[in-house]
Amino acid sequence: MEGKQLLAMDSYILLSLVNMKLRDEFANLKELCGTYEINEKEIKDKLKLVGYEYNESTNQFISL
Repeated sequence: MEGKQLLAMDSYILLSLVNMKLRDEFANLKELCGTYEINEKEIKDKLKLVGYEYNESTNQFISL
């Protein structure tokens, strides 16, 4: 899957997929974004629109 495909997804599907990948495959959001060649701010902004923000201590997007 490419970064453009991730950002084009429905926000809630993106949330689920990103949180799964953060839990199972990546140590942090920066690593995930580097692998998929996407801008960290773009993914944070998209998920913030639906009420979620990245929490570094849990390595997950959580409800605001």
